[in-house]
Amino acid sequence: MSGESSTESFEIGRRVHSLNDPRRVGTVKYVGGVEGYSGAWIGVDWDNDGDGKHDGTFNGVFYFNGRSQTSASFVRSEKLSRGINLLQALELRYQTTSSKDEEDEMYVLSAKNNRVSIQLLGGDKIQDKLSRLDELTSASLPFLGVSSLGVSSELGSVLPNLKLLDLTGNLISDWEEICALCEKLPALTTLNLSYNSLSSEVNSLPQLKNIRVLVLNNTGLSWTQSASSSEDQTFNSLRLLNLEDNCISEWSEVLKLSQLPCLEHLYLNKNKLSRITHSVNDNVSPNKSSEPFPSLRCLLLGANNIGDLASIDALNVFPMLVDIRLSDNPITDLARDGVPRYVLVARLTKVQMLNGSEVRAREKKESEIRYVRMVMSKFNNKPEETQLLHPRFNELKKLHGLDDEIASAENTRPKNIASGLISITLKCVGPSMGEKPPLTDKLPSSITVKKLKSLCENLFKLRSIKLRLLLHEEGSPFPTPIYDETARLLDAGIYDGCTLLVDEES
Repeated sequence: MSGESSTESFEIGRRVHSLNDPRRVGTVKYVGGVEGYSGAWIGVDWDNDGDGKHDGTFNGVFYFNGRSQTSASFVRSEKLSRGINLLQALELRYQTTSSKDEEDEMYVLSAKNNRVSIQLLGGDKIQDKLSRLDELTSASLPFLGVSSLGVSSELGSVLPNLKLLDLTGNLISDWEEICALCEKLPALTTLNLSYNSLSSEVNSLPQLKNIRVLVLNNTGLSWTQSASSSEDQTFNSLRLLNLEDNCISEWSEVLKLSQLPCLEHLYLNKNKLSRITHSVNDNVSPNKSSEPFPSLRCLLLGANNIGDLASIDALNVFPMLVDIRLSDNPITDLARDGVPRYVLVARLTKVQMLNGSEVRAREKKESEIRYVRMVMSKFNNKPEETQLLHPRFNELKKLHGLDDEIASAENTRPKNIASGLISITLKCVGPSMGEKPPLTDKLPSSITVKKLKSLCENLFKLRSIKLRLLLHEEGSPFPTPIYDETARLLDAGIYDGCTLLVDEES
C-alpha cells in the first residue's frame, strides 16, 4: 500500500485512498499546480463530507467541482495510494502472522490493574487453516484499498472453494473485472461490493449467473439499467439483491428487476422512492411474464418518501410478498398525515411481517375489522368512492360478516346511544403523574381526541399537565402517538377493547 511518487499514475477519475487510512476514500478530480504553492498536486473529492477542506475552489480559484463544501482537498501524490490487488489483500489479511509487539498488546487487566497476557486457544490452528487460501470458503476484505482484482488464469486454483467475498469499501469500479473474477471463481455465490464507486456503464454481465446474493449498498450504480438491458439468464440465480442507499427515485427503475425468477429478497432502504406502482413499464420485453416479482418474499422500503395508500395497495400484486418494511416513510408517520399500523395490516393482503414485527392471525383479523368499521363511519352510502379509495373494503366486509353492521348501527343510533360506545383502557405513564391504577371505561366513538384528553384530565386529576395520547397495539414494537385532536376516536384508530397510554408532552 505504498504511495506513488509521481502524479502521472493518478489520472482523472481514479479511485484512491489516503496512504495512512484506507477508509478515507475518494476520486481524483484534478492533477496539476495550485496557485501560490510549488510542485504538482492531486485534487481529491472524498467520499465522506468533512474529509476535505473546500469544494474544489481554493483561495478564490476554481479547480474542480466537489460534492460538498467540505469534501475536496489537494494532496501530494506520496500521501495517496492507488491500492493493492486482490491476492495482495488476501495475503495481508490471512497470511500475515502477528508480530511480537502485536501479541504483547493482547492482554486483560487484573483486579489490581496489572496486565495479564492472553493467548487465543487454538489460535495457531485457526491461523494455519486461514493461511491456506485453497481451503478458504469466505473472505472478508473490507477497507483494505483493493483497487484491482488481479484476475489471472491461476486465480481459480488459488481460491477454488471461495463462496463468499466481501469487498466493502475498496477502490473497485470496473464491472468487467468483477465479471472476470466471478468467471474464474465458479464456487462464488455471495458478493458484497458496498461502498465501491462502480461504473454505471454495464451492457451484459453473463459471468454473474452463479451469484445468489449481491450487495451493492451505496455504490452509485444505475443497476436497473444493466439488469433490464440483458436478455440472457445473467441473474436467474439471484436470490437476494441489496440496493440500499443508492438514491433510486423512480419505481419504474425497480420494476426492471421484476422478472428475475428467483429473487426472494430486495432491499431498497434509504433511497428516494416516493410512489409504488405494479405496472411494468414499456422498457420490459412484452414476451416476459406479466406477473412482477414472482418469487419476492421480502421487500425493505424503510427511509424512503412513500406517502400514499395507493402505493401500499400496489404491493398486493406481488404474489409471494409477506415481509415488508415501511418504517421512516411519511405513510407511517402520523405527524405527517400517515396512517396507524392497523390500516397497513388491513390493506396488505398477505403480510406476515411488518416493519420487523410479526403480524399474527389475531392482529390481522382485528386490524381488518377495525379498518372496515373505520371506512364505514367515513364513507357510508358512498359505494363508488369507497371502492376507489379502499380496494379491499368489500372483500374484508364480507370476510368478517360485517355487511349489515353499518345499517344496523344507523337504525339504532337514535334509539340507543350505547350502540356507539367503545371500551377503552387508559394507563397513565407520564413521569410526573405518579402511580395511578389503569381505568377502563365505555365512551362514544364519535367524540374527538381533544374531548378524550379533557376526560383524562378529569378522571386522573391532571389539569396542570399537557397530555398526549398513544395507542398501544399488539404486534407493534412501539406505541403510536395520536396527533389529530379534531379526529373522532374511530377515525384516529381507537377501537373497542384498545389500550391508550396517557403521557405528558415533553
